Amino acid sequence: MILRRDTRRILCAAIAATALLAATLARAAAPDLAQLRLPPGFRIEVWADGVDNARSLARSESGTIYVGTRTAGKVYAVRDRDGRRDVRVIAQGLNVPNGVALAHGSLYVAENDKISRYDDIDARHDAPPAPVQIAKLTADRWHGWRYIAFGPDQKLYVTLGAPCNVCDKDSEGYAQIVRMNADGSGREIVAHGVRNSVGLAWHPRTRELWFSDNGRDMLGDDLPPCEINRVRKVGAHYGFPFCHAGDVVDPEFGKLGRCEDTVAPVQRLGAHVAPLGLGFYDGRQFPREWRGRLLFAEHGSWNRSSKVGYRLAQLRFDGERVVGYDDFVSGWLRPDGKVVGRPVDLLQLPDGSLLVSDDLAGVIYRISYEGRR
Repeated sequence: MILRRDTRRILCAAIAATALLAATLARAAAPDLAQLRLPPGFRIEVWADGVDNARSLARSESGTIYVGTRTAGKVYAVRDRDGRRDVRVIAQGLNVPNGVALAHGSLYVAENDKISRYDDIDARHDAPPAPVQIAKLTADRWHGWRYIAFGPDQKLYVTLGAPCNVCDKDSEGYAQIVRMNADGSGREIVAHGVRNSVGLAWHPRTRELWFSDNGRDMLGDDLPPCEINRVRKVGAHYGFPFCHAGDVVDPEFGKLGRCEDTVAPVQRLGAHVAPLGLGFYDGRQFPREWRGRLLFAEHGSWNRSSKVGYRLAQLRFDGERVVGYDDFVSGWLRPDGKVVGRPVDLLQLPDGSLLVSDDLAGVIYRISYEGRR
C-alpha cells in the first residue's frame, strides 16, 4: 500500500507519540547492576535515585547537579550530603524542560518553546527565583526537547530538532544548532541540516564542537545510520532532509540538495541507536589510554524489528582518525529483549568519575575506575 505524504506524516507522528507514551508509562525499577557489562576495573553504582525521567545534567561550582526532564516537567537539584544524595524539585509544571546549563551562578533551562534563567540558584533551592525568559524558540513538540550547553566562547548553544520524521523546515528555524549570548542576544546558526541532536561537546584540545544526531525513521532496520559530527565551519550543512549520514539520498527529499555539498559524519553509528549525550574524557581517574576518547549514550531504538542501542559507547582515536567504535557499558538491553534502562546524558566529575542519567529507571549512575593503572 502506498500512503500519501500527509498520511505518512500523521502515521509517523502517531507512532512516535505512542512510543513516547509507552516509555513514560513503563517506568523501570533500578536495574540489577550486576547484569551490566563494563571493561575490567570499572565499577557502576546508583549515585542518586528518585529522579523521575532524569535527562540532561549540569554541575554548578558548588557541586550541585541539576537535572532536566522530558516527560516529568520538572527540574531537580541533587546535592551530596555526607555521602547521601538529597534530591529536590526546584521547578515543575514546565514545558519539556530537557536542557539545563549553568553560567555565572545562574541556571539556564530550555523548555520546548523558550529558554529561561534562574539566578543565584545554588543559594535558593528552598525558594527558587522567578525565571527570567531570555529567548523564544520554535514550539513544535516533535523533536522539541532542547539540549543546551555553554561553549568555550561563553555562548549558549541550543539544538532545534526537526518537527517531523523528515521534512524541509530549515527556513522556519528547525533542524539547526544555534548559539547566542548569555542574555539571548546575538543569535546565529552554527549548523544546518541537523535532524535531532540531543548532545553537544567540545574537544578539549581543538575546542571544536561535536554533536550527536539521530537519523530518520521509516527506511527500514538498517538505514540511515545515526551520526557523530564535528563543526569545523560555522553555518555548514549536515544533509537533513535530503541526505543522511553523508551518502544516503532521501527517497522523498533527495532532489533538494547533493550529498557532496554536505558535511559527512566523523562516525556513522548503528541505525536507530539514538545517540544522545556525549563528552570527551579528559580526567585522571580512568587509565591513561582513555583520555581523549569520546563517550556517548545510545538511548536505544523504538521502531526497529530487533532492538539496538541501550548502552554507553565510545569512539577511540589515533590522532584525529577514529579507530574504534565499541561498547563502554552495556546490559540495559537484556538477551530476551527486555529493556531495563535508557542512558541519556554524561557528566564528568572533578575526580574523573562519570555520572550518567537514565530516564527509564529514574536514576543517576556513577562510573568509576578501581583497577590497576
